[in-house]
Amino acid sequence: QVQLVESGGGLVQAGGSLRLSCAASRRTISNYAMGWFRQVPGKERVFVATINWSGSFTSYADFVKGRFTISRDNAKNTVYLQMNSLKPEDTAFYYCAIAKGATTTPGASGYNYWGQGTQVTVSS
Repeated sequence: QVQLVESGGGLVQAGGSLRLSCAASRRTISNYAMGWFRQVPGKERVFVATINWSGSFTSYADFVKGRFTISRDNAKNTVYLQMNSLKPEDTAFYYCAIAKGATTTPGASGYNYWGQGTQVTVSS
């Protein structure tokens, strides 16, 4: 069973930056697309960004375009989410996930393994 561990969350002021990491173990992720999602209490988990198996294609939710960048290092079995120009509304629990296939997908149903998440809090 693959294990995903997110890290890099924390408290940051509005306008600041954070870099989230998602390290996979027990299974290589190099053949699969990866995604980042976020969730606030009482609301559904929403798509943030996705990257295909090779890193050659990425896709973002409109509310993070131009501010967040997803990337991957298959040699390290790790995916990253660089978050710049953070806003208070970016406050959420952030999760990474492995897609069922090699191509990107924004739907949560397209992912079958999830990490435990990391909290990101942006103060105003």
